Amino acid sequence: MILFALATLLPAVLLCLGAIWGGVWIWAGVSAITVLCFTIDRLIAGEAARRNADTEFPAGDVLSVTLALLHLPMLLLAVTAIGAGNAVLPLTPWDRIGVLIGFGLFFGQIGHPNAHELIHRSGRVLRDLGVMIYATLLMGHHASAHRLVHHVHVATGADPNSAPKGLGFWRFAPRAWLGSFRAGLRAETALRSRSSRMGHPIHPYFIYTGWSLIIISSSTALAGWAGLLACLGLAGYAQVQILLADYVQHYGLRRSLRDNGKPEPVNAAHSWNSPHLFSSAMMLNAPRHSDHHIHPSRPYPALRLTPDMPRLPHSLPVMAVIALIPPLWRRVMDHRLNALSPTNVTPAAPASD
Repeated sequence: MILFALATLLPAVLLCLGAIWGGVWIWAGVSAITVLCFTIDRLIAGEAARRNADTEFPAGDVLSVTLALLHLPMLLLAVTAIGAGNAVLPLTPWDRIGVLIGFGLFFGQIGHPNAHELIHRSGRVLRDLGVMIYATLLMGHHASAHRLVHHVHVATGADPNSAPKGLGFWRFAPRAWLGSFRAGLRAETALRSRSSRMGHPIHPYFIYTGWSLIIISSSTALAGWAGLLACLGLAGYAQVQILLADYVQHYGLRRSLRDNGKPEPVNAAHSWNSPHLFSSAMMLNAPRHSDHHIHPSRPYPALRLTPDMPRLPHSLPVMAVIALIPPLWRRVMDHRLNALSPTNVTPAAPASD
């Protein structure tokens, strides 16, 4: 667990110091998520793929809870630093931009994988912590859509978050956001219509809205209109990264249909994976994505990589950057899709950026 803790908590500490002191601390936090991560991944390429899951720490709940409890204070600290500049040392405009970039990266690349881990936990307290993270990033519906829609329909046309081959990210993102919002709402409503004994006494979409109103009103109270804009900016930045993760990890992959017209069970071929050591630790093994879909309740330290799992050519954060440029993305990924079994790949669609 030392590597998981170092990769996730070091940026948190540096960014918090940056929001208070400004200057070099901010950019040290940004560099920990970007430059340091990229460098270690390149120096120790493939190490994560060779690690045996049985040798890893069997549970990571303490780290997940710690990160979840840090989320709300960090979000409000970032809103205050960006909106009001209330720091021990005055923050320059460049400092405030650095806070937006650094905390946005943290919430999207560390906060999101942690929330994703928590909403799959069996305990209600842990699940509620994951919901809180997503809802305060103004994307609470992801907690419903991910479990009830994405995991059920992944790698099929019924999943808004499984991008078909040829669809560029900027066309995918609004479709995925709205599609998952609606699909999650329908799934939660249908679930409640079938059973009166649910975990929450009220519809979870009301809970998501409540958390969102709390963070919006708190941000406005802390720093006025500037605080509200800071909150929206941080949430929007994180949401783009959440959508990028789904886009990269499922691009073009499809489950073949059985004789009865239903898709085959989810298997290793239906997610893209990355073996890189540091970025995998920083993202709580989210890049070991095939195993997560096969075993959704398996704790992140025990997720495995096997040779039959499709591999990304670069780490997940690097691939997310490439996905922002659709022609480059297609140049990197489409021939790799073509090399896979045709039954697991969507037919080529017209290029849409």
